[in-house]
Amino acid sequence: MAVKVILRQDVPNLGHAGEVKQVAPGYFRNFLLPRGMAIEASKAQINALQSNKAVREAQSGREQARAGALAQQLGGVTLRIPVRLGEQGRIYGSVTNKDIADALTEQAQITVDRHDITLGEPLKTIGVHSVPVKLGQGVASDVQVELVPEDEAAE
Repeated sequence: MAVKVILRQDVPNLGHAGEVKQVAPGYFRNFLLPRGMAIEASKAQINALQSNKAVREAQSGREQARAGALAQQLGGVTLRIPVRLGEQGRIYGSVTNKDIADALTEQAQITVDRHDITLGEPLKTIGVHSVPVKLGQGVASDVQVELVPEDEAAE
């Protein structure tokens, strides 16, 4: 005779969090319950699980729409970042994801976490660079970053 349980976290070879599964009573009583991995499924808990799932799906849809709108905004943005040049026309230092996040906030009034800007390596050359930005919910966009010499940016 199997026991219906609701998984509270992912369990290898059984299922993912939020799923309703049938398991042997001993497995539930001796393994899943003491570790807090599952709870016994009653009608009320199954109904609560389904209503929570609907709320999470609606929230996920809103987050997806927000990320898509932000991707649209970022697609049309070109950031101009002034950099100091040395004697041979080389950049002092480099431009990192933190510099790009600060420029996005300052120039485009768009706040993006610096960890969401994925640079393989810091930018070290003058010119236009395409920088990928992860916006969550599997949505990504590219931002154009133009590195210009300080004396040219002042004009």
